Amino acid sequence: MAKKAKKRRYSKGASKKVGRAMKKRKSGTLRSGRSGKKVKSRKQAIAIGLSEARKKGAKVPKKGSKKKGSKKRSKKRSKKS
Repeated sequence: MAKKAKKRRYSKGASKKVGRAMKKRKSGTLRSGRSGKKVKSRKQAIAIGLSEARKKGAKVPKKGSKKKGSKKRSKKRSKKS
């Protein structure tokens, strides 16, 4: 039996944007939005590339919500004190 083709999560355009952001980061010219600080983090460069792709209308999944674990930890801390 032939394997079923997996659906692409990101479009080609999105991967190009991320690749471009990664190259800019390596050369030291990638800057973050409001503050304009130089981006050093690889994850941040990927996030910038994906957000640019979203603005252009490329196929990119929605942003993930914040982790639920941080709420649980804060509740435990408040009970202790």
